[in-house]
Amino acid sequence: MGEVVLKLKGVCKEFPGVKALDGVDLEVREGEVMALLGENGAGKSTLMKCLTGVYQRDAGSIQFKGKEINYTNARQAQDDGISIIHQELNLIPKMKVYENIFLGRELKNKMGKIDIKQMYNKTAEMLKSMNVDLKPDQKICELSVAQQQMVEIAKALLLDTKVIVMDEPTDALTDSEVVSLFKIINDLRDRKKAVVYISHRLEEIFEICDRATILRDGAFIGEKKVSELTYDELISMMVGRKLENQFPYEAMKPGKTVLSVKNLSNDYVHDISFDVKAGEVLGVAGLVGAGRTELAKTLYGVFHYDKGTVELDGQQIHPKNPSDAIRNGIYYMTEDRKGDGLVLIMNVKENISLSSSDKITSSGHINEKKDREYAEDYVKKMRIKTPSVFQKTRNLSGGNQQKVILAKAMMSDPKVLILDEPTRGIDVGAKKEIYLLINELRRQGKAVIMISSEMPEILGMSDRIMILHEGQKKGELSREEATQEKIMDKILS
Repeated sequence: MGEVVLKLKGVCKEFPGVKALDGVDLEVREGEVMALLGENGAGKSTLMKCLTGVYQRDAGSIQFKGKEINYTNARQAQDDGISIIHQELNLIPKMKVYENIFLGRELKNKMGKIDIKQMYNKTAEMLKSMNVDLKPDQKICELSVAQQQMVEIAKALLLDTKVIVMDEPTDALTDSEVVSLFKIINDLRDRKKAVVYISHRLEEIFEICDRATILRDGAFIGEKKVSELTYDELISMMVGRKLENQFPYEAMKPGKTVLSVKNLSNDYVHDISFDVKAGEVLGVAGLVGAGRTELAKTLYGVFHYDKGTVELDGQQIHPKNPSDAIRNGIYYMTEDRKGDGLVLIMNVKENISLSSSDKITSSGHINEKKDREYAEDYVKKMRIKTPSVFQKTRNLSGGNQQKVILAKAMMSDPKVLILDEPTRGIDVGAKKEIYLLINELRRQGKAVIMISSEMPEILGMSDRIMILHEGQKKGELSREEATQEKIMDKILS
């Protein structure tokens, strides 16, 4: 193992009502991949923000290349050789890929003018080396979440960095894109770069990481070689207890058909038909680009359809927009919490009740007491880590923001709840809590459609699985007959 390039000792950070970091240590060596692990709210992202100058630490020391550092902004950290790929994407939607990658660092020719050709070519070379099929002049708004994630990674890799922090880098990537990313990480390791790898996908830790540092409730729990850890030991260090039965599926007899879709077609999906019953989870599987999210957004009124019918409780509906869908009893929980799911400058209470104003208003006035009681009930029920319901949502960890979106969906009391990547960016303990909430929704007679890129999740929590590919339905499997191999066979057939 190489020399220590980054050393954090006794780092502390407090926010009003919250001790986010309480004497945290982290040591990273050149030529290694260090996993930084912990539940949502454990302090991982806060620690990295203290490192890169987004936050100023209250106590402790940070040394980089043997020198004490105290950055006041992320640009200073980048210039010094520390890059961070944030969990939430930070790209300009209307700008092109190469413009985003070189934003603020534009290349210039001998005449001092911006050299578009050179930036285009360097971007193309980097994307090719990553095996990413993108054109440098594509606009970010035209890309999927997965493609945008790869642009963020390319942006970081083009800088001359010594330390790269990757915060949930594979969250929206396909299996092939994950393989490409791991090749890039292995290449960085060979070039003596240091990587801090944050992920809730523990199988990735055992595949790509050398050592692991574990945090819990803002405190340093320990550091170990990954080769000396088992899966159960790692979970126990993270959550402070053993976690049994990760997928708590309950066999329930489904009720009547709640949602019936016949021959649905538009620019995104083609001739799709399916039913969902009360108390049932219909899993939707497929590769990125299969049309899963597009199908959900069509049912939610975001995209219009010109052919086919949608029936809810036997009555034909045709949602023209999300508000119309919610009124009819369909709610869609988006995969993109930052872009579509939350208003980050609003507090937790305001976000939870955002889609259910009718429940907290009377004669056009908000009942503040009722609004607060609803929010506090969901915070308690869903174990959302926040000092109060008046905390700004942007100050919550990514996983707790995800819980706020689910609380907002549940408060609307839908007949059909569409969950798009419901556990993205959520730790193993919180995942189980959400699975238990899904079971509760089933007991209440809700019809649940669950879109997920995590095959174990689809297999573990679904009653039936519908497989999509390139906007078409490729088949359907019962829980009993479904396997990963059979799902892939249908996708590729």
